[in-house]
Amino acid sequence: MAEVRVLVVDDQPPFRRAAEAVVDVMDGFTVVGSAESGEEAVRLSEELRPDLVLLDVNLPAMSGTETCRHLSRQEPAPIVLLVSTYDPAEWAEDVAECGAAGYLRKSEFGPDRLHELWEVLGRMVE
Repeated sequence: MAEVRVLVVDDQPPFRRAAEAVVDVMDGFTVVGSAESGEEAVRLSEELRPDLVLLDVNLPAMSGTETCRHLSRQEPAPIVLLVSTYDPAEWAEDVAECGAAGYLRKSEFGPDRLHELWEVLGRMVE
């Protein structure tokens, strides 16, 4: 399996650090960058070409869903997993509409859950 390149996007430094730490302990995954805004995420994604973007829904200026729309137009487009504290039912329509592959509550974020999701999401692009 090729290494999964991950971009972490969240405006809160504590969650960015926590997400980076989770990815760092996962075999076959590596953090290639982190961003605190949607604009920075789009720029870094174009430059770094991550396979997976962990993207907070609630970002200043450009929302996570708007950022996801921009990311989905890149070639090749990364797989985007929206991450937030909000109830997934509140975002189901937005997830589908913006091009995200899925949604994960921050309270469920961890190596096992992320690996499980990648097993499903990674197959979407094979």
